[in-house]
Amino acid sequence: MPTADQRTAIGIDIGGSKVAAAAVAPDGQMLGRRTIPTPTDRADAVEEVIVELVDALAGEHAACAVGIGAAGWVDETRRKVRFSPHLAWRNEPLADRLEARLDLPVVVDNDANAAAWGEYRFGAGQSSESFVMITLGTGIGGGLVLDGEVHRGRWGVAGEWGHLCVVPDGQICPCGNRGCWEQYCSGEALRREAVALAWTGSPRALPLLDRVGGDPAAIRGYHVTAAALDGDPACAEILTGVGEWLGRGLAGLAAILDPERFVIGGGVSEAGDMLLDPARTAYARHLTGRGFRPMAEILPARLGNDAGLVGAADLARRGACAG
Repeated sequence: MPTADQRTAIGIDIGGSKVAAAAVAPDGQMLGRRTIPTPTDRADAVEEVIVELVDALAGEHAACAVGIGAAGWVDETRRKVRFSPHLAWRNEPLADRLEARLDLPVVVDNDANAAAWGEYRFGAGQSSESFVMITLGTGIGGGLVLDGEVHRGRWGVAGEWGHLCVVPDGQICPCGNRGCWEQYCSGEALRREAVALAWTGSPRALPLLDRVGGDPAAIRGYHVTAAALDGDPACAEILTGVGEWLGRGLAGLAAILDPERFVIGGGVSEAGDMLLDPARTAYARHLTGRGFRPMAEILPARLGNDAGLVGAADLARRGACAG
């Protein structure tokens, strides 16, 4: 028999490697969690996985709604996925398709918006009515909370911070443009810089190469972060450079949005102050009007990989279970 009250909601986080789900109580506590590898053979198989996860959790925890965080562009109605780079969804009516199979209302949102809301409600964004979430992974995602509401833009695709142009005619980006912020401040940026150093044959790269069996092509961003935290000076220097690019970008966002707080999450943020201290320094150096205006806080996210699950569930509860 279900054990949770009727305001429990189920959150779903669709990633490139796994689909995670959790029943989430109104206070943000996860009452149960399950994961299934993300199907790669066809997009409609993801729908099957979501139904399987919801059915399993709903059998244990009475729920009032399902919230889904999907990587990609979600339309302003939060019913349709306009575009998802991992799942080949194009104008996919995901909420309608799932509601036809589940006896629950479904709300769909961008995964970074869901993570931002999770941090606002239960993490580092609490007590802030104006804050920007930055998620640093392979690229950069993010969300914006203004006056206690997620700001999604007119068409639902606001918050694509990673594709701000910071270097005209710079590094090519998978989006098709050049010089995007995420090409200088992301796990991919860490990887690219470390690989370039390794291919020079510099002895400074030897400790990092030892971690990957001597193969520069095997280096990933998390290897660089781990090595930096273990005291590798070359990797610490690369991480500092990424932190400086982070601070530059935040200063640009502050000139437009003037938030009270920046919250930094995603895998790269696991470097902690090794990343955030140079970011804070660069932010203070590049902030327009510096010395004559308050400076936003730059804080690490608190909920880690659970932010998207918790936020998606809370957004669904807020939208479908009010009262």
